[in-house]
Amino acid sequence: MLANLSITDFLEKTAFRAPVPGGGSVAALSAAAAAALAEMVANLTIGKKGFESVEAEMKEIASIAKDYRKKLTVDIDRDSDAFDAVMAAFRLPKNTEEEKNKRKHAIQEAFKIASLVPLEVAKSAYGIMDLAEKAVLKGNKNAVTDATVAAMMARTAALSALYNVRINLSSIKDVDFFSAITEQVTELETVVEKSEKEIRSHVHL
Repeated sequence: MLANLSITDFLEKTAFRAPVPGGGSVAALSAAAAAALAEMVANLTIGKKGFESVEAEMKEIASIAKDYRKKLTVDIDRDSDAFDAVMAAFRLPKNTEEEKNKRKHAIQEAFKIASLVPLEVAKSAYGIMDLAEKAVLKGNKNAVTDATVAAMMARTAALSALYNVRINLSSIKDVDFFSAITEQVTELETVVEKSEKEIRSHVHL
């Protein structure tokens, strides 16, 4: 599993002359790192003098961020697996009309999954931005830059994942699916950009 590799090995594998892991897996990894940072800031706030009034909220943030971190760690492999499934569909036989139709259907279904996986990553990353904003506003002030980096990493992860959605959507023939997912992508791109600007506006160094 990619998620079980050391950082060095993961980077080596990413740099290698192969399509996976690629941008989608790196987006999931980036989002997982953002979640870890948000979780860290919350944990650095819990039990600290002067932050008693937000302790319950910080515990909730830490718990939600942990769930995101675990899910996104799995998504590192899910994204690569989805791409592999697309490639496997292209390798299906196409000697008869029945085989050709079966292959076309398999390719389209694989592209749909390959679109939905990074879309989930983007949604998770956007959720992490909300946690990061709360950490910026209410968390341990000594870790405000860490909370801000969490937001910035989550923003980059979300937009990166959405690029992967768009490139896979370009191969999908299902007009209804294409329209519905494109609408979600466009909306997410807008709110993610807006959210990061808002979060950074609260940080004065």
